[in-house]
Amino acid sequence: MTSLQVLMKEIKNLKPIPAVANQLLAVVDNPDSSMEDIANVIQYDPMITASVLKSCNSAFFGLKHPAESIKDAVNMLGTDQVIELVLIKSGAEVLSGKHEGYGLEKGDMWTYSVSSAVIAKQVAIKMSLKNKNTIFTSALIKDIGKIILEKHVSGVSKKITELVENKGYSFQEAEKSLLKIDHAELGAMIAKMWKFSPRMIKIIRHHHLTDKTMLKDKEVAAVYLADCICMMLGSGVGADGLAYRFKGQLMKDHGISANDVSMIIAEFGINMQEVDTLLNMA
Repeated sequence: MTSLQVLMKEIKNLKPIPAVANQLLAVVDNPDSSMEDIANVIQYDPMITASVLKSCNSAFFGLKHPAESIKDAVNMLGTDQVIELVLIKSGAEVLSGKHEGYGLEKGDMWTYSVSSAVIAKQVAIKMSLKNKNTIFTSALIKDIGKIILEKHVSGVSKKITELVENKGYSFQEAEKSLLKIDHAELGAMIAKMWKFSPRMIKIIRHHHLTDKTMLKDKEVAAVYLADCICMMLGSGVGADGLAYRFKGQLMKDHGISANDVSMIIAEFGINMQEVDTLLNMA
């Protein structure tokens, strides 16, 4: 059993995602916000600003004239592209390490997180959801709980394997059984301490859809489906991905067909160069 007091102390010591990410989402969620409002949030974080401008002026985007400010970048690349760059750069340092407890080598979780975020946005568009940037970010950081829980998972890895292989548990169920908390619950606690919105906390908490009452929630469904598609693609899949349960009813409930999933996978394949570029830029 893992002490909640120990975990809370570890959360406080975890390097936070820059405040600009949370501020940016608050502005984006406001229907009255403008491109200038978005630029104003970003430009007061010098490290993020420098990093975004460096990426914008790279050969990948091929701008005819270099962006000299965040306002230039927004005007040249568009709001969504700049927001994605900021959010990815905000999460890079926190998520890029090695996570042995989950069978993830250095960079695996980061690759998976960015892939999941890109796919979640595709799913959100397919489902005609408005708050696609929030869904993108929630998918990007939904496994933040693993960073703290992984060393505790390492300590009971044999018992987890036994429950998964011999008792039919999912990895998350085994995690919860042995540690009395799972990475989704812990991730929601971290998101709450970092003052993320109730919507993001909900998505992170329920992204594995262990609570059946969340099956009808479109935002949770979009992130869950993105997770499943990543598993299909084998993108950054660790030990828990090998004991994952797919809830097929969700696709029927939200009008997503097998053909839709095939199209999302095909589109993601085409966008892999962009994903690789975003990973390398972070």
